[in-house]
Amino acid sequence: MTITLSIPESLKPEDGRFGSGPSKIRPEQIAALDAGATTLLGTSHRQAPVKQLVASIREGLREFFHLPEGYEVALGNGGASAFWEIACASLITRRAAFGTYGSFSAKFAASAANAPFLEDPVLFPGEPGTYRLPELTEGVDTYCWAHNETSTGVAAPIRRVAGSREAGALTVIDGSAAGALPVDISQTDVYYFSPQKAFGADGGLWVAILSPEAIDRAAGVESSAHLEGAHRWVPPFLSLTTALNNSRKDQTLNTPAVATLIMMENQIRWLNNNGGLAWATTRCAKSASILYSWAERSEYAAPFVVDADARSNAVVTIDLDERVQASQVLSILRENGIVDAAGYRKLGRNQLRVGVFPSVEPADVMAFTKCVDYVVEHL
Repeated sequence: MTITLSIPESLKPEDGRFGSGPSKIRPEQIAALDAGATTLLGTSHRQAPVKQLVASIREGLREFFHLPEGYEVALGNGGASAFWEIACASLITRRAAFGTYGSFSAKFAASAANAPFLEDPVLFPGEPGTYRLPELTEGVDTYCWAHNETSTGVAAPIRRVAGSREAGALTVIDGSAAGALPVDISQTDVYYFSPQKAFGADGGLWVAILSPEAIDRAAGVESSAHLEGAHRWVPPFLSLTTALNNSRKDQTLNTPAVATLIMMENQIRWLNNNGGLAWATTRCAKSASILYSWAERSEYAAPFVVDADARSNAVVTIDLDERVQASQVLSILRENGIVDAAGYRKLGRNQLRVGVFPSVEPADVMAFTKCVDYVVEHL
């Protein structure tokens, strides 16, 4: 049965986009596209105007994340899922260990398991709604997990596995919520992400912050792959060294989506002008707190992640009582212009999942809760 319900305008958020990726794009970013309509869009990415755009992105990220000495910013086409394959080709020497506690952390592990030139990965699985970090393991040269498991709304701590650095191992972190959660980049060797979340742009691009050790590892792995008798093939598209060499020239190996670069550059400047990472993470924490507090007070909703210390401030997951059908609530919200708050499909829970990245106004998050209450009350 289809139910039509009009939510009073006075309750609605000013902007009803709450996606977990793609996320809300600010009007000012669209204005930046318009400003670049005849100077950037439709022009060569190997010429000065677009290269200056890439240079601004790289320098802006260096400022935003307070990068340690020697760390570099690389970028390339294909999104974070492409970076999993790059890591398998260019970073993992023989064997990796993975914390797997959701769909995306498990997918990276699956890529390593499918690579014919790598040994089977060591898995440290956690139940959805929790996290589990990998532990020091003999023979492992790369430790991997996700800062934010977007499928479940779990945030995991970022700290090197004790003893891993002394053993010469790298720490490779999926930073899918980069810009929304605090991070000490020195605790990582690779922190990679796509721009369609906290950086408010479209997908199809990956960005990786690389330590000197990661840069050296990639160069060594790729050099050995070309030796006689080697069993590893590193095509140019999966070569981290090739991507870094191009990034140092403020370009990408292949033609990028210039519109994505424009929107990302505008977002980085907006974040830095407002106070950088500290401002962004405080804003996201405020929005997330509104949702978690509302769910804890509610008679029909509850935070999916039980451990408060494991709850993400980037993507908030809220379970609904079985008497309230999330699909019905979401359908009515969408009819009223409030969109993309559905739970992750493969998780299969009666759930809301709300992206609260820096572009989302905390006041709109509060309005979201009032709209859900209104819908449930009138069902």
